Amino acid sequence: MRKPQHVVLRLGLALASLLLIPAALAGSPTAERQVQLEHLLVQDCGSCHGLRMTGGLGPAITHDALAGKPRDSLIATVTHGRPGTAMPGWNALLNEQDIVWLVDLLVEGYPKP
Repeated sequence: MRKPQHVVLRLGLALASLLLIPAALAGSPTAERQVQLEHLLVQDCGSCHGLRMTGGLGPAITHDALAGKPRDSLIATVTHGRPGTAMPGWNALLNEQDIVWLVDLLVEGYPKP
């Protein structure tokens, strides 16, 4: 007979793996959503970071400015904001898929020259 701890551990691992499935299946936002997110980037992010993302009230978030910064850290900043600064957390308005897409767009270099 198996010990109850092993059964609980296996059940816990199985449930944890199921939580990863939606993130893996999520993929990129739809083309329509990408247009909306790019508009948000220019209008909302651009109001602090500059319309060309070169800085203003907030720091520059250009390709060069973000080079070498850990992607997970950038995602956390967009998700939760920066306490004590004007940077809000966007997780109330954007889902994880949206935030990851925006961060990747910035890291790849937005706006394109």
